[in-house]
Amino acid sequence: MKNLNNFKLNNKGLGTIEIILILVVLIGLVVIFKDQLMDLIAKIFDAISTDSGTVLS
Repeated sequence: MKNLNNFKLNNKGLGTIEIILILVVLIGLVVIFKDQLMDLIAKIFDAISTDSGTVLS
């Protein structure tokens, strides 16, 4: 019984598991929305490169 109570109270590895699960979800979202993300990034960099001429002059 004492060992069972110690097992319930032992949560040292809990933070690691949570971080791994969050990373798996984020990687999954990136894989699912890869095309949309690439289009968005391309539009952002196009906007930056076209607007950089106005900043420099």
